[in-house]
Amino acid sequence: MTTTLLKNYIGGEFVSGCREFNNLNPVTGEIICQVCEADQERVNQAVTAAKNALKGPWGELSVQQRAGLLHKVADGIEARFDEFVAAEMADTGKSLQQASTIDIPRGAANFRVFADMVKTASSECFHTDTADGRGALNYSLPRPLGVVAVIAPWNLPLLLLTWKLAPALAAGNCIVAKPSEETPSTATLLAEVMHEVGIPAGVFNLVHGYGPNSAGEFLTSHPQIDAITFTGESRTGSAIMRAAAEHVKPLSFELGGKNAAIIFADADLEEAVAGTARSVFTNGGQVCLCTERVYVQRPLFDTFVNKLKAKAQSLKIGWPKDPDTDMGPLISAEHKNKVLSYYRLAREEGATFITGGGVPEFGDERDQGAWVEPTIITGLPESSRCVKEEIFGPICHITPFDTEEEAISLANDSRYGLAAAIWTRDISRGHRVAREMEAGMVWVNTWYLRDLRTPFGGVKMSGIGREGGQHSLNFYAEPSNICIKL
Repeated sequence: MTTTLLKNYIGGEFVSGCREFNNLNPVTGEIICQVCEADQERVNQAVTAAKNALKGPWGELSVQQRAGLLHKVADGIEARFDEFVAAEMADTGKSLQQASTIDIPRGAANFRVFADMVKTASSECFHTDTADGRGALNYSLPRPLGVVAVIAPWNLPLLLLTWKLAPALAAGNCIVAKPSEETPSTATLLAEVMHEVGIPAGVFNLVHGYGPNSAGEFLTSHPQIDAITFTGESRTGSAIMRAAAEHVKPLSFELGGKNAAIIFADADLEEAVAGTARSVFTNGGQVCLCTERVYVQRPLFDTFVNKLKAKAQSLKIGWPKDPDTDMGPLISAEHKNKVLSYYRLAREEGATFITGGGVPEFGDERDQGAWVEPTIITGLPESSRCVKEEIFGPICHITPFDTEEEAISLANDSRYGLAAAIWTRDISRGHRVAREMEAGMVWVNTWYLRDLRTPFGGVKMSGIGREGGQHSLNFYAEPSNICIKL
């Protein structure tokens, strides 16, 4: 991206906003570029453009034509792959390895997967008996919801934006998207790709800004938005739900998590340590699926703690462009302060710090960035805030347990219910415990292994609804029943 000013994309044009704000690099705290904030007028324009496109060029396309354009979007992302990788790294500070092997490839893959899926989607059809013996046919016809507000988070900016955009567009909706104010760059690049490949004006609109009293609030409270999909904090999800209640519209929320991992004494120790390290420290712990609570069966406890400590201490914390970097900074100075406040709270609550708990020192400009140390703690009661509250950083608390029943009870004792991981060589136990987990996703002897056709989402405070495969298409298109008397 060559521009130093990121604009909104509305009705097929890049337009300015009411004011500009800084986009900062979390590695050094330096300004990357300026971003145009959308005011109420710009959001209104975006919604109107989407409404017009829905009734016009987009609504007139066949499923095959829509799918073909979405494939072109995927091709366009790959044609500018290096630009997307650089933009994602600059905004988030994540490593070259992660951005180039996960975030950007998945962003392109999402468009292809849902484009292909919508082409083969089926609907119900029933023969209904009638008194005159002639019968009737009842079939369902999927109809797009209309204009969908897509609000994406900062931890996996392109991946999670396209995870929502692709099925929504495949189903025939038009979009007004708002990326996080922390990570506006790849969303703007995506708008450029949409423009380049010929997505009709108004089908995809992009507005930049904040939440309260800014683009986020203007969008979620807009009466002409037909549905809202959001990934982010549970508290923000509650605010969006209140705003949407007045107009009674469909919602899909993927919210916070305080995810548990259970390591049984019969687990493959090396795999359990490696997998748990990934689930705790990937992306600096800034993934909704990351593990923050680890429960280890007592005979394995000391050995597991020592091995996970060694793994954490071996992580290379460094420049995102270095190929051997394992962990970058947190997303912002504000989030760094939040995570460090939990490190302080853990000390106040009486935790034992196995490793970490501070800020790495580099002796260069990185000392002005949003860096924290990977951290492992033990010794806290289950009632402590650091065990109950989502921290969203590279930290876990490890607790011993004795019985399977105790492990299940500890893992489920949370107001969240997004994901869980179970490590055991006993496959019967794996099945048995997985069924008892109060979580939307459960991994056994792995973590973050995803099939894009399977349901994705949480229970309790971790979300509403499911995304992934047909589940996404079911959300973004409502079935309408048509009855034909024969």
